[in-house]
Amino acid sequence: MTSDSRFNLSGRVAVITGATRGIGRAIAFQLGRAGAAVVISSRKADAVSATVQALEAERITTRGFPANVGRLDEARALIAHATSELGGIDILVNNAAVSPLYGPLTSMTESAFDKIMAVNVKAPLELACRALPIMAARGGGSIVNMSSVDGLRPDHDLAVYSASKAALISLTKAMALEWGAQNVRANAICPGLIKTDFSAPMWRDNAGVAAQLARQPLPRLGTPEDVAGLALFLASDAGSYCTGGVYVVDGGWMT
Repeated sequence: MTSDSRFNLSGRVAVITGATRGIGRAIAFQLGRAGAAVVISSRKADAVSATVQALEAERITTRGFPANVGRLDEARALIAHATSELGGIDILVNNAAVSPLYGPLTSMTESAFDKIMAVNVKAPLELACRALPIMAARGGGSIVNMSSVDGLRPDHDLAVYSASKAALISLTKAMALEWGAQNVRANAICPGLIKTDFSAPMWRDNAGVAAQLARQPLPRLGTPEDVAGLALFLASDAGSYCTGGVYVVDGGWMT
């Protein structure tokens, strides 16, 4: 646990979606090590169980709840579970995302479009709206929405994914605007190329990565832990005057 009281999350409850691998898992450990009780969620029950065990091995108070948050009834059930199990919610990290199709706009199918929007846009909004009154009743809270640099500048062959992340940035600003009076803050993080399973098709492209790193101020791939530290700042009292922000973690790629 950190010795700086501004980063101490003792007594707080954090709900993290897409929490069993990559950035979500790193955030779960980061917030848990800062003292938060952590509710982790992802689609696969076995992955949830394994992550719960790993967190508990570090004596982090943890609950797991398998859910496909793109199905709004399951998203609502996640919020209800966190509240019933741990008494409330103080931090919500909307990290779950999908990108089922890599290709030009003309190859986009209706089912792929709907899936992207359901998980990447509708679910964060539903979860945040459900968490809002719970946070407000506890004196405030922090919502961290995981967007992407692709939400700031569309990427080739990821147009609809990019559009969904742009929408999430706009929703984050709307949340901040509407909910600040209740001391509920909302911020967006926009990772660049982070070495995770989700981004494997990109970082396994050796030629593409080499070209990117040649012009990137910090010439390395990012790690999930690079993102988790910023999430802790935004979730904690250290970031108590930050809302409506859009924070890039990309090694300077967008510079």
